[in-house]
Amino acid sequence: MVIKVFLASSSGSTAIKKKQQDVVGFLEALKVDYTQLDIACNEENRMWMRQNVPEDRKPTNGIPLPPQIFNEASYCGDYDTFFDAKEDNSVYAFLGLPPPPGSKEAEKADKADIVENGTHAEETNTVGKLDDLIEVPVEERNGNTHREEEKLQQAADEEEEAQDGEEEEITEGETADKETAGDETPMEEEEAVEEADEQAHAEEEEGQEEEDLQSEEEEELLQLEEEEEAEVQEDEEEDLEETQEEEAE
Repeated sequence: MVIKVFLASSSGSTAIKKKQQDVVGFLEALKVDYTQLDIACNEENRMWMRQNVPEDRKPTNGIPLPPQIFNEASYCGDYDTFFDAKEDNSVYAFLGLPPPPGSKEAEKADKADIVENGTHAEETNTVGKLDDLIEVPVEERNGNTHREEEKLQQAADEEEEAQDGEEEEITEGETADKETAGDETPMEEEEAVEEADEQAHAEEEEGQEEEDLQSEEEEELLQLEEEEEAEVQEDEEEDLEETQEEEAE
């Protein structure tokens, strides 16, 4: 799967340039493979982007502005949705890619799986292996066996209470292990997220300026389309005049 980022290399809007740099910089920090497709110098790229952005995701004027992000032909979103995914530590899900092991997003997915299924196979296997490696003295094992025999001889009500207490302790232990595992994060991704957060903070301060610049970019695109239509109309009028002159002769 190839991530496609549609950009405008010759855009006159500072806001659009910043957004494009933010997306590209964050993808490079995460070492995600992607391809840049220029809509300013390639008409096919511009038309493909406009046609494949869903109608409900286009602005009111119907012209989507860069950057626009795709996974092959599947639409991922624009800068705003990318920024929201970055803030929520769900960029890989936004891109339709599996998160790398050890990343915040992978740990988040593991926690969600634990909540849904109740157990974590990896943690269970690890605990089992550690128990096998720990050598328990014969006296202690015999003592444990003797205690288990005594429990079996107790009344049914007392046995149920003891089992309930053990289950609560196991649940608390698993929760503590999950919280400890959730605190471990790769240094590389933390640095990337911190850098991206700093850029996001700077962009928020220039929010009003970006809105004005976005309007200017929309006007530029509309003007380009009007110029193209005017050129086509002039060509048609010239052809018509030449035809009339030939008929007059």
